[in-house]
Amino acid sequence: MTERLFDGNMMEKEIEEKKRNLKENYREIRENIAAAAKASGRKPEDITLLAATKTVPAEVINYGISLGIDYLGENKVQEFLSKYDEYDKKRCHLQFIGHLQTNKVKQIVGKVELIQSVDSVKLAREIAKCSQRLGIVTNVLVEVNIGGEENKSGVKPEEAKALLREISQIQGILVKGLMAIPPICEKNSEIRRYFAAMRKLFIDIRGENIDNITMDILSMGMSSDYMEAIEEGATMVRVGSSLFGARSYPVK
Repeated sequence: MTERLFDGNMMEKEIEEKKRNLKENYREIRENIAAAAKASGRKPEDITLLAATKTVPAEVINYGISLGIDYLGENKVQEFLSKYDEYDKKRCHLQFIGHLQTNKVKQIVGKVELIQSVDSVKLAREIAKCSQRLGIVTNVLVEVNIGGEENKSGVKPEEAKALLREISQIQGILVKGLMAIPPICEKNSEIRRYFAAMRKLFIDIRGENIDNITMDILSMGMSSDYMEAIEEGATMVRVGSSLFGARSYPVK
């Protein structure tokens, strides 16, 4: 089924329904996060819930912010820019979580607190160059292709340390951790295996004590598997459809 793209013209009735559902969904997800955190020996506040807001209108997003959803992640540069001026930016933290082309880096550097999808030295250098022009340091995560899938971006797990060491020498950028999107798995044990592998890589790199690298964030887990991700060590989960409902927003 083709996904209908966000255009900002959702009918008021549908907007209000989305808000009602969001309030209940958010409550349930917070309860699930608390349970998963407890199962992993941590506190709920140790886990950051990042709302994946692809196709979600700014009005619905701002309602979510009023409920306490304060970390937002956008996937597409064009959509992010179309909503940027409407966000309640005083009460939220904006991040970019999608694949980022080097020719679009300058459009988001300075507007987001964290870029989650760095997978090459070339991209890191472009982010750093744009950051230095603005006199800032941009926080990033290195994306790991933990399943070795050809159709996905991300550095190979066995090459992650070498990439991190190279990025650590670049001024204007600071690596704060790792991000991964594991393959779709039919069995719970399979997805847990990928999450566990990411946790091990995360801990191994932290133990290297590489300059300009701080392993604070392990971003993994989405709507279908965020509880398993937390139980396996995630510090941040990216939840979209479980919060906002199916992505079926109208096109102009």
